[in-house]
Amino acid sequence: MNPHETPDPNSSTKADGEGRDLPPARLEYHVEEFKISGDELLAKIRELIEEANVRRILIKNAEGQTLIEIPLGVGVAAGVLGAALFPVLAAVGAIGALVAKLTIVVERTIRDDS
Repeated sequence: MNPHETPDPNSSTKADGEGRDLPPARLEYHVEEFKISGDELLAKIRELIEEANVRRILIKNAEGQTLIEIPLGVGVAAGVLGAALFPVLAAVGAIGALVAKLTIVVERTIRDDS
């Protein structure tokens, strides 16, 4: 494989020199909802971003309308918020200042290696 290619997640991979095929890991998703007030929003979003298995975050108003969707890729290191997330966090802070009651919907990745 070319070092600049991304591996195909659906293909099997070779175990380190053993010569046998390993089945690809299955990914499942779990969805959680949190009801919070606007002043707690930014702290909760920062906490969720630092968790390794969070795939996507949606923020909804009291009527259930999605105000913002934050897709998170693999690789957001714990404790390190990339510069690309600063505008998103500014928007989240503005939403928290304007809306009193919010729902955060969190989609988590669950890896099943069996």
